[in-house]
Amino acid sequence: MTSHIKLNRVTKIFGPKPQSVLPLIKDGMSKEEILSKTNHTVGVYNASFEVKKGEIFVIMGLSGSGKSTLIRCFNRLHEPTSGEIYIDGDNIVSYDEAELTKMRQEKIAMVFQHFGLFSHRTILENVEYGLEIRKVPKDERRKIAMKNIEIVGLKGYEQQYPNELSGGMQQRVGLARALANDPDILLMDEPFSALDPLIRREMQLELIHIQKKLQKTIIFITHDVNEAFKLGDRIAVMKNGEVVQVGTSEEIINEPANDYIKEFIKDIDRSKILQAKQVMTNSAPIINETDSLADVQSSLKDKQMKDICVVDQEQKLKGIVTYDQVMNAHHNTSIKEIMDTECVVASQDEYIHELIPKATQSSHILPVVNDKQKVVGILSNRDILNCLV
Repeated sequence: MTSHIKLNRVTKIFGPKPQSVLPLIKDGMSKEEILSKTNHTVGVYNASFEVKKGEIFVIMGLSGSGKSTLIRCFNRLHEPTSGEIYIDGDNIVSYDEAELTKMRQEKIAMVFQHFGLFSHRTILENVEYGLEIRKVPKDERRKIAMKNIEIVGLKGYEQQYPNELSGGMQQRVGLARALANDPDILLMDEPFSALDPLIRREMQLELIHIQKKLQKTIIFITHDVNEAFKLGDRIAVMKNGEVVQVGTSEEIINEPANDYIKEFIKDIDRSKILQAKQVMTNSAPIINETDSLADVQSSLKDKQMKDICVVDQEQKLKGIVTYDQVMNAHHNTSIKEIMDTECVVASQDEYIHELIPKATQSSHILPVVNDKQKVVGILSNRDILNCLV
């Protein structure tokens, strides 16, 4: 993936003379000391990272960490005190009003925590509002709005009003409205935090589903570590206005940058965050279903394995054959005759908590396949246990 957004030393200070505070931060004065002595608030300090095109990039932190301040710098709802923000190579900090308005209308959209829907407008009218502001013809904007209402799973509700929908459904309307302008970048500021836990989980899954289809660049803000690790392709952890660590969930779990990160992640449920593709053994030993019995015997002995995946010419899983099956078979028996075709299989996107029952019911290794049923790795019970400790 190519870089879509790049932040270079972005700082945001609230107060009448923000530039005067920069030297104090460089000298090591804390956020609390600056507030006490200068009546200025350090929202973000020296944030630098890149966001790749088409990824969900999560910014995570506790209340007061600066995450919501930072996301508002992406579309200049907050003007950075210093630093640059590049989108597709253009420094948007230098944009004039006309350029900024055009960017907000066409390139970047925001979904807020508290929906922001118009109570006097129907769902259809809410979703098409941004297009109406852009003076898109009525027939065209209705068509676009209906398409996005269907994308978020609200087809049939277009003539309802917001107060007739549940909180989760209202948030879907907010998402559809943001998507209607077809933005390259979607900013989501704690969009699910006001929802009940069950609805929140449904919306998380819905966002993952929508992202697979649309491949937007999404900046997602949350204070919930489990939500961050479930959604994020990569995650930035913030503390006191600074970015402490950026990485994948696996990198942050296995290589925490400091004691703060260790403390932050200590209570996460790894089984609901890590997926098969993150913990599997990538170099899965495989044999072809047309291989001879002698070749398979030799392969199993060489690799010292009890069982092995059987694939066809396209590397698609056909079954599993065990060492005992091979050693006890008649010399002219084919692999197709003795392999287990009803073996338990894991998808590479399944979470560990979903795989634990599969691992316990299977007497074999657990083959991991992609969406084309090609073998991409294997999981053993030891792999699963090791990722949980």
